[in-house]
This record gives sequence, C-alpha cells and structure tokens, in this order.
Amino acid sequence: MNTPTSTDRALPGERARLDLLDVALFVRAALLANVSAAGREFGLSAAVASSRIAQLEKLLGARLLHRTTRRISLTQDGEVFMTRAEALLDAAAAARASVGRAQTEPQGRLRVTMSSSFGRQHISPVIGEFLRRYPGVSLDLRMTDQLVDLVDAGIDVAIRVGALKDSSLVARRLAANRRVLCAAPAYLAAHDTPHHPSDLARHECIILSDQRDWSFVTPAGTLDVRVGGRLATDNGEVIRDALLAGFGIALKSTWDVAPYLRSGALVSVLDSYPLADDVAIWAVYPSRAFVPPKTLAFIDFLAAHFGDPPYWDREPDERG
Repeated sequence: MNTPTSTDRALPGERARLDLLDVALFVRAALLANVSAAGREFGLSAAVASSRIAQLEKLLGARLLHRTTRRISLTQDGEVFMTRAEALLDAAAAARASVGRAQTEPQGRLRVTMSSSFGRQHISPVIGEFLRRYPGVSLDLRMTDQLVDLVDAGIDVAIRVGALKDSSLVARRLAANRRVLCAAPAYLAAHDTPHHPSDLARHECIILSDQRDWSFVTPAGTLDVRVGGRLATDNGEVIRDALLAGFGIALKSTWDVAPYLRSGALVSVLDSYPLADDVAIWAVYPSRAFVPPKTLAFIDFLAAHFGDPPYWDREPDERG
C-alpha cells in the first residue's frame, strides 16, 4: 500500500494540517467496522490507530465514529465526511499516478486465498507467468476449502467459486461458473437416465456439503428438488472420483469436469432444465479504497487468463 502524504486544509478559525494517512485509516475503519483491523493494514497497532482517528476527530471538531467494545459505526458527521474523504483519497491517488509509473508499479507481498481444487487446476499452472510479468510482487497462496475471513487473516484478495454471501466485501466477476448434472454412462445404463428433475428422487445423488436441495428452471417456474444419496462430502474432487467410478449423479462445475464430458467418461443429464442459481467465479477483496496495484494486477491477470467464455468451456480449436 502506498503511504498517503499530507495536505493543508483550512478549518474554521484556524489553519490546520490534514494527514491523508489519518483520512485513509478512518475510511478503512469505517468500511471494516473495526479500528484494529484497519490499523493492521497500515502497519499500526490498535492503540496507535485509535489515537490517530481521535486526532482526526479533534482536528475536524466532530465525532466521526460511534465506538463500542466490539464494533464501530459512523455518526451523522462521519457519514458526511466519509463521502468527502473517499473523494479526497481518489484525487490523491490520481495525483500520484500522474507523476510517473513508479508509484503504481505492482509491488509487495500479495496474500491470496482460493479453493484447493480450483486453485490447483486453473491458477497454480500460471502463477509462474504472473510472477515473471510482475517481478516486484511476491505471492503468499493459501489453498483451502474453508471460508477465510479476509480482514482477520490479512488477505488481499480471495478467489471464490459460487454465490457470494458477504455483502460487505467488494467483488469482481472473473468468469462464468457453468454447472451441469452429470454421471458416468455405466451408471445411467444401470439406473436409467432421468428425464425430469423429479426423477432424481429415485437416483443416487452425490451431495456437496450437505446441499440436498437442487433448484431448476422449468416452464412452470422454479422447481426445488430434495435429492438423496449415501455420499456427501465437502471436497469436489471426491465427488468427481465417485462420478467416474459410476456411483451416481452429481452437480458439477464445468471447470472441473469439462475434459471428462468431452471424452465421454461423463455425460450431462437434464440439459433442458437449467439450474436456477446464478453463480460465478469471483475475486473478492475488502474495500474499494486504496486497492493496491498488486491486487488489481492479479485480478486483471486472472480475468484475461480465464477469458469470456472461460477457456474450459471452449472447444480446443477455439482457445487461440
């Protein structure tokens, strides 16, 4: 993160110096609802971060934040100042960018979290290319299927697959996440092919993380189907292995099974009934304020690498 500089601002009755670091700290604290977490992003202790925000309030002659033992929230004056503060920080960032490339060149340690399976298949193979392109950046990759709290873990950006639940985070859509119901030909030969979502009730369905309600779009509207099966797991690779072994029917993303669909090892079913859930692959980060160039570079790199439509949904001769 680039360290903000100071600027002069006239306040009623006096000439005072407004430090952009204090302004940026206030904005991050308000967005995260946590002064300590904001302080960590700036390399400040909780005590120092709190003291600097108190100094800003004294300078402005207004209380900006309501404080409790667990959370903070904006006062009415804080809400007014927040809008002006974000505009001030944007203007400062534009001014820095206008004087040369060095201030915006991606650099520093980038902490990224992503799901294990997607990361190994679609991000790990191009990490070397990214690092060669941006020699000033170092990567700390956390591959886990657990949902990581970005602020508490000090994560710059998370790559998440599926529907987003935390509206306090900023998200950029990187690629479509097309999903299909599929099974091995041997399973369908032994148990018949379902022709309507309601037929799934008599099939062995493989469940991801106990998600037993599958939603479909039908001519009559959305249809929710409760499915059952003897295998439930939180790991998508386990599901893929069970599918290839002919165990049942599962809901899978094409980024995971596209090669097996092309080879015929798996076949899709119920193609006339699209899934109702709108899901995608996202880059998620804590805030729009002061997003460092290293984060933006990584997000742009992945978006370009995946393409639109993503390369795993294109035929080999369409990939260029």
